Amino acid sequence: MNSTKTLQSIDVPALPTPYYLLDEAAIVANMQIIARLCELSGAKALLALKCFATWGVFEVMQPYLHGTTSSSLNEVRLGYETFGNNSNGSNSTDKKETHAYSVAYSADEIPEVLSYADKIIFNSISQLQAFKAQAQAKDIPIGLRLNPKTSNSSFIIADPARPFSRLGEHNKDKITAILSDITGVMIHNNCENDSFEAFSDSLADIEARFGDILQQLDWVSLGGGIHFIAPNYPLEKLAKRLKDFSEKYGVQVYLEPGEASIHGAGTLVTTVLDTMHNDKNLAVVDASIEAHMLDLLIYRESAPIVAINEQPLDIAPVASEDNEKQRSTDHTIIYGRSCLAGDIFGEYNFVNTAQKPLEIGDKIAFGNAAGYTMVKKNWFNGVNMPAIVIRRLDGSVDIQREFDYQDYKASLS
Repeated sequence: MNSTKTLQSIDVPALPTPYYLLDEAAIVANMQIIARLCELSGAKALLALKCFATWGVFEVMQPYLHGTTSSSLNEVRLGYETFGNNSNGSNSTDKKETHAYSVAYSADEIPEVLSYADKIIFNSISQLQAFKAQAQAKDIPIGLRLNPKTSNSSFIIADPARPFSRLGEHNKDKITAILSDITGVMIHNNCENDSFEAFSDSLADIEARFGDILQQLDWVSLGGGIHFIAPNYPLEKLAKRLKDFSEKYGVQVYLEPGEASIHGAGTLVTTVLDTMHNDKNLAVVDASIEAHMLDLLIYRESAPIVAINEQPLDIAPVASEDNEKQRSTDHTIIYGRSCLAGDIFGEYNFVNTAQKPLEIGDKIAFGNAAGYTMVKKNWFNGVNMPAIVIRRLDGSVDIQREFDYQDYKASLS
């Protein structure tokens, strides 16, 4: 089903589960922080579609952002069609930029990519040399990804500076040799970095390594992964650091907020289908961590519970390193419904809370279900795909998209 149904004054938890619920008011709150940072620093902000690409809420994001950045042909096309000035519903008169990047383009993709892109960023010098002539013929600015070989990431799987990394060029002599072909660079070496000091030190290291190169450029993208929407983050310090950097090297700074754009704005609403006991309390919900919140499985993190039995509670997952005394047999492990043994949303401590033991039919909503979740959802086990539901700014609720057997069948062959 591709049509949008608008439901007025509906009790949201009463909708059939599972579904992703996006809250436009929460998104706008993040947008306002991003806009403030841009106002103070002079930076431009591009939505990172690799993190979040649910275009049903782009209309409320467009007034605050300067465009989109992508990681593939499909993403750059989506950004052009749904966020650019040609997109329907845009209330902004500002020119929206569409940046194209990919770890590796195939030759047959380049003409179409260039038909959508305002800038194209190549991951390697070999890719740049292979395709630069086509970009130059269309007068599209060219960039190159740099790898400073340092990063702020606590996860090796997400560390662009990991050993033998393919993400960007690091050899200064080789980069200098192609400077006449590029107008800017992209440097993405942060992941969930909520420390201004760590970011500033990392940027200083980049300046020490590539400062003379930066002075010859028109723009520098510093990527995403900077968690500047955290409650106590020193936004003004970050803005000054970015402004000073921009003025020192005479470049336009770009940021690529993904998670920062939609943090706290999405939940996955589920229903308990079964309860069991095997030394601990067990509950099975009608969604799957592997199919519907895959990023948490990859990074071995638990899903935060933001609502249970339709009551807002602050129930933190039990950390795996907690000792056995803390990991009481009264704890509850919440499982997904797929056949994967490790399809686990998390282990939760309901002791000393007002929450009664989970029962069949209870509703559970898992938080942070927007970034790197909806873009990774899949049809593993043929488990029902969550609908996409949006709570609009006026409080109305849209069922933006529902999925059925035909969608599952069409995803195969």
